[in-house]
Amino acid sequence: MNPFVTTYSTDQDDQSLIKQAVKGNKAALEALLKKHQPYIYNIAWKMVQMPDDAKDITQEVMVKVITNLSKFRGESEFRTWLYRIVTNHFLKMKKQKREKLVNESFDAFSDRLSSIPDTEMSTLEQEEKAIEVREMNMACMSGMLLCLTREQRLVYILGAMFNADHTIGAEILDISKGNFRVRLSRAKKDLHSFMNDKCGLVNKSNPCRCHKKVTAVIENQVLDSKNLLFNREEYASFQQYIGNSPQDFSDLIEEKVLELHSQLPYNNTFNKKGFLNDFINDQRVISLLNLN
Repeated sequence: MNPFVTTYSTDQDDQSLIKQAVKGNKAALEALLKKHQPYIYNIAWKMVQMPDDAKDITQEVMVKVITNLSKFRGESEFRTWLYRIVTNHFLKMKKQKREKLVNESFDAFSDRLSSIPDTEMSTLEQEEKAIEVREMNMACMSGMLLCLTREQRLVYILGAMFNADHTIGAEILDISKGNFRVRLSRAKKDLHSFMNDKCGLVNKSNPCRCHKKVTAVIENQVLDSKNLLFNREEYASFQQYIGNSPQDFSDLIEEKVLELHSQLPYNNTFNKKGFLNDFINDQRVISLLNLN
């Protein structure tokens, strides 16, 4: 079902559902959105970090999609048409809360991490706080993505995390294959450069360790053990859910960085929590396609 794999066998199913949806078939529209909604949401989540912001953005994008659905002529694959709308929205939307905080700067992010006091933990304490340490780890890596420019971030999410090859990535972003490869390479190198210089998970000689920061972020209520954003049992990892082995990355030195980001959470429960039902029954949506 991953729309970013080279062989996407459900495009004909998409086109059949579109024909029915534009005629007002509510069930067809729901089935179409159900297929793509989790991917739209998870791209949004990685773009802006905060789940509530990602939910709002997902709704905005889906309104754009159904507003323009009757304009789809089948001259390209539906995924290309759909994710061009998605990516254009992400590139042009107003800055979200976390984006403003990080301000697209690795230096600012590094300063913010350095400002968090270190508290040493024994091995036993680290084991007892393993869930919180993992949450800190994932929050930190998600924050690093925000240090990339939006364009870099989007290319990295599509190319490195969703494993979209240069052909699909280029089609979606409407750029050349070579340009997509160059942009992905730069994004990977920028992340690797920062993590190799700062992150103890990549370079053991670095002083920054997630477990040293956990005590301070819990005390300052930045991390809530009872309301985790990332380290939740019901979430899969990108690597598990996307189901493909990584592409043939050219720079072996970056493998650790890519491995770490592939473990970031993928919210595979998003379409089971009533969002789609609420959306499909919204009067705006019903009137746009005269649903029945």
